[in-house]
Amino acid sequence: MKVIELHEVSKVFEGRSVLNRITFSVEEGEVFGLLGPNGAGKTTTMRIILGLLRPTSGEAWVKGTDLGTDDEARRSVGVLMENDGLYDRISAHQNLDYYARLYGVRDREARIAQLLEQFGLSDRRDDKVFTFSKGMRRKLGIARAIVHDPDVLLLDEPTSGLDPEAQKMVREVLLDLSQHEHITVLLSSHNMDEVQRVCNRVAVIKSGWLRACDSVENLRSAGRGYGVVIEVATLEQAIKAEGLVRSHPSVITASRSGKLISIVLSDECVSPLVTHLALAGIPLEEVRRAARSLEDVYIDLVKEGSA
Repeated sequence: MKVIELHEVSKVFEGRSVLNRITFSVEEGEVFGLLGPNGAGKTTTMRIILGLLRPTSGEAWVKGTDLGTDDEARRSVGVLMENDGLYDRISAHQNLDYYARLYGVRDREARIAQLLEQFGLSDRRDDKVFTFSKGMRRKLGIARAIVHDPDVLLLDEPTSGLDPEAQKMVREVLLDLSQHEHITVLLSSHNMDEVQRVCNRVAVIKSGWLRACDSVENLRSAGRGYGVVIEVATLEQAIKAEGLVRSHPSVITASRSGKLISIVLSDECVSPLVTHLALAGIPLEEVRRAARSLEDVYIDLVKEGSA
């Protein structure tokens, strides 16, 4: 079931095209990543989905309705954008209580206690939010976004400012919401490692155009060229091998780190390169297929068409 749908969405601000015919959909219970450099149009896309901006053309629906005109549907959506929506001069508990009252949450105290415990903030429940670190504010902001058990959750840089332990906690929360509570999550992030760990599919936007939309695994396996890593016995041999590798006609790119050389070949035939090195007197310790990361794919996509 499609929960979020965009069809040919375009947006023009003061004669400048910000989005150009963006089309994608997000399935129920999916964690979907929205990626792109600063200024690509990610935040504009999220605001159009939320009904905070009207598209110049095209349509955006959440659960089959336009959030800009359906007040009831908006109650089923949780949001954490750049502004965390927290009030500095009241406590963590009072912030959550305020939003729980707005949404008519039943058994508010139990829900608030659960969230404070889940996000490691129980011991700071009565402290005013202006005393919180950036990471603590982010955790409380996520708790605020899900206090009413939404069906759909939109997050902009949810792990920004968090230490690795807190990032892991947020990642586990998002996966739990998706897998066990079937909440649909759309998140925008620059943290490629986090996106690769939690997202089922991603869309990459550059300069207002949709450059790719597919599963993380499909994008990683569909990259240009064939990646391999070779390891030689000594640093001296690796330095010599690097030059030989770069000069081989099947090699697109090569880079060395110590005794390891990462290579992108024009095809999957590795044997000519191995033979080339062997004839030069360089024995290889190991040759393996390189695991292409989402970050590699992302960099390739945003570089396309660049001068």
